[in-house]
Amino acid sequence: MFCYQCEQTAKGTGCTIRGVCGKEDSVARLQDILIWSLQGLSQVAHRARQLNIIDKEADILVFEGMFSTITNVNFDPDRVFSLICKTVEKRDLLKEKTGINPAGPAQFKAGKNQEELLAQSDQVSLWQHIEKMGEVRAGLLHLILYGLKGISAYADHAKVLGYYDEAIAGKFHELMNFIAQGDHTQEDLLEKVLETGKLNLSVMGLLDKANTETYGHPEPMKARMSPIKGKAILISGHDLKDLEALLEQSKGKGINIYTHGEMLPALAYPKFKHYDHFIGNYGSAWQNQLSEFAQFPGPILMTTNCIQRPSSKYMDRIFTSGLVAWPGVVHIADRNFSPLINTALSMEGFTEDAPEKVADIGFAHHAVLGLAEVLLAKINEGKIKHIFLIGGCDGAKPGRSYYTDFAKATPPDTLLLTLACGKYRINKESWGDIDGIPRLLDVGQCNDAYSAVLIAKALAEALSAEINDLPLTLVLSWYEQKAVAVLLSLLSLGIKNIRIGPSLPAFIKAPVWEILQNQWGMKAIDDPQKDLQEILK
Repeated sequence: MFCYQCEQTAKGTGCTIRGVCGKEDSVARLQDILIWSLQGLSQVAHRARQLNIIDKEADILVFEGMFSTITNVNFDPDRVFSLICKTVEKRDLLKEKTGINPAGPAQFKAGKNQEELLAQSDQVSLWQHIEKMGEVRAGLLHLILYGLKGISAYADHAKVLGYYDEAIAGKFHELMNFIAQGDHTQEDLLEKVLETGKLNLSVMGLLDKANTETYGHPEPMKARMSPIKGKAILISGHDLKDLEALLEQSKGKGINIYTHGEMLPALAYPKFKHYDHFIGNYGSAWQNQLSEFAQFPGPILMTTNCIQRPSSKYMDRIFTSGLVAWPGVVHIADRNFSPLINTALSMEGFTEDAPEKVADIGFAHHAVLGLAEVLLAKINEGKIKHIFLIGGCDGAKPGRSYYTDFAKATPPDTLLLTLACGKYRINKESWGDIDGIPRLLDVGQCNDAYSAVLIAKALAEALSAEINDLPLTLVLSWYEQKAVAVLLSLLSLGIKNIRIGPSLPAFIKAPVWEILQNQWGMKAIDDPQKDLQEILK
């Protein structure tokens, strides 16, 4: 295997024996074959669109397949094998329907079983790009590929809620077709990097529309961060549709529902506030699940991504849904959560109330823009000197204490925005307020990065300024491919002077990093105090 798509990749260069995430060699190689097969399907679907033939099933399958290869989603070789078979079958049906038969990945003939497929994996490994194009151009190609993986996650979240855009799917196929063509100039690759970022803005906009039209705009509130006595279920990941089904099926049964990780912002949606048993949040970010899930006295539902190898302490009470898969873990494919509910009813749950702790959440774009006049007044009065967006993916790799230390060093007349699970590095501190406005504003999930973009654009418009002229600095952490997609969107908007860490992507080699520094002023995080002084100066 060869995989260097996440921030925690082995030795900072790539996993070659087994993934740091827990991915086995066979699964990694099957995922490479799946990506190759999806490129072939996109080759045909892209050309079919030029004949005004749109196959929605093909669009959705490409999104689902790509999402399945994101870090911490699908670790089950049988599920990956099934996706490969579906992809090749759909590709061949579309070929037959259209008469289109391009060269390249579209010609891939999959083996009849996993053993035969694994024997073919060397032909389609991502390493072949590096051998053919060199590390720099291959890294740019993979930057596009990983951005598309992130886009596929957002597109799938929207699709689950019934929102689909054929133009977005068409552009996705076009970029996948570009990757399938292989050898490109550095200039062409950089152009497509920015096109990938622009596409992600469209997808995040669609997802924001899906979430807010379905569940309402998040409302500022204080979320309970400690458990109360009673039976309990924990839901982690990102999927709001799964949460809605779980809340509906469990109401009136004496079971309290808690969010974990990226599900915390769900507590702020108006539609979910009608469920009295939707209590609050338990635990913190995804990388702490081994200890937090073991201590939780009830079953756990993992939606979308972020699953880790389950320990024996909770293996018999963890369930997956959607595209998430781990061998041996019970999967619920139809949102019938009876097994989860019955498990909760059979367990004692929490035996006493814990001391109450709360965190401010719900400051998505609708809420913050509702405060726009007040914020602008405070900026003009000099009461808010600077705004920092501190957030992104959290993770276990050393160096992430930087974000806590940086936030603590910010002056009291500065505002802190946060989003994604990186919020857990700073959301349990007491930050006070600026004339009644909480200093820390939680924008939401990583899926809600679109809110931060809308807030920045609105402030720039109100102040008759360019985004780069705002008293605004982005200090980002990354781990997986959704974060890559968001970064590309920020670059496509021309946003400069972003600081990123805790380490640089292994697929971005020195010459590419120089381009990012020279063109966008990107910087790697360093010492918190030093970085802060440089920013404020």
